[in-house]
Amino acid sequence: MPFDMEKRGIEERLIVALDVKNSDEALELIAKLEGQASYVKVGMELLYGTGYARNEKLKSMGLHIFLDVKMHDIPTTVGKASAQLTRLGVDMFNLHIAGGIHMMEEARNQMGKVLISGQQRPRLIGVTQLTSTDDRMLQEEIGIATTVADTVIRYARLAKQAGLDGVVSSPMEVQGIKQACGKDFLTVTPGIRLAGGDVHDQKRITTPKQAIEIGSDYLVIGRAVTQADNPAEVFASIVGSLL
Repeated sequence: MPFDMEKRGIEERLIVALDVKNSDEALELIAKLEGQASYVKVGMELLYGTGYARNEKLKSMGLHIFLDVKMHDIPTTVGKASAQLTRLGVDMFNLHIAGGIHMMEEARNQMGKVLISGQQRPRLIGVTQLTSTDDRMLQEEIGIATTVADTVIRYARLAKQAGLDGVVSSPMEVQGIKQACGKDFLTVTPGIRLAGGDVHDQKRITTPKQAIEIGSDYLVIGRAVTQADNPAEVFASIVGSLL
């Protein structure tokens, strides 16, 4: 079968969330995808359950790794942690923009200090607001007296000012982020669900096709694929819907 550049380009924009408790389950899930996935997300459950060393095999398989750690601490701590993650050779990781510009700048600066010759710097992205957050939660529980949409745009501008590569946001805020920060500022969007699928604990969601049409650069897809009876079939159907 000839190499399909357009299909490969779409597959590399789909990040499969390995939201499982250990590396054996992660490798089993990768096997079920039958070589289709090229980008995976290692989240806190998998990282804390097995440690990163147990997941290095994912990198040796040629997979791109998005390490979803959502760091939020004092600038020095986040800077040192960012240097360590850079040494691990992951392709992307994130921090909470709510930590402030100094924290984000320190992360970016420390990453640059530990790069080795020929190493590409991991993409550093900021978390704006979780896709489980709605206006009521933001205003009544968190105490931010604006809408989610306005907060996301404000946070995205701060991330760009601090030198980050992009942000994590709901697809619903992508257009506003691109307008505020430029088309090359990356948007990584969770909250992706198949048409008619269960929304689970997400509030601000779209289908894969809608997210790509809106302008999302990367889609993080979890339970819609990983909990399917046939993950490979569902993944292939998503790719097909985007071509």
